[in-house]
Amino acid sequence: MKINWGTGIVIAFALFMGFILFFVFKVQSDHKYDNELVVEEYYKQERVLQAELDKEQNAALLSQKLQIETNTTAIKIIFPQGFDYSKIKGKVSLYRPSDGGLDFDMPISLSAPYMLIPKSNLAGGRWDITIAWQYNGKGYVNKQMLNL
Repeated sequence: MKINWGTGIVIAFALFMGFILFFVFKVQSDHKYDNELVVEEYYKQERVLQAELDKEQNAALLSQKLQIETNTTAIKIIFPQGFDYSKIKGKVSLYRPSDGGLDFDMPISLSAPYMLIPKSNLAGGRWDITIAWQYNGKGYVNKQMLNL
């Protein structure tokens, strides 16, 4: 049986479509390629966006900024020097874009003008850190991406 060029093109398209469909079904059915939302309750979070932007603006207007430093053993969050650290309240959120199961929050409880987060419990790779804190009733938010 002789195959002409038109039949060859149809066979090539059919094989290519089968190849693509195989990978689509594999990704959809395999839990290794989980397609979960990276943020729970996305629309609720969107509604409070303006308040979040105001807090980021407050943090940007500080004369001395909050600093985030990393070393081999810990992440060090240094609060501005002019503030009484005992009056600072809030939380630190570490968000892992590649795996929502590794995300966690820590309350800010200071005994010095800085806070240490040990790296021993953190997986290597990208982390987004958000520090939402208050001082004398005024809210501040600092965000930064870290690569550990």
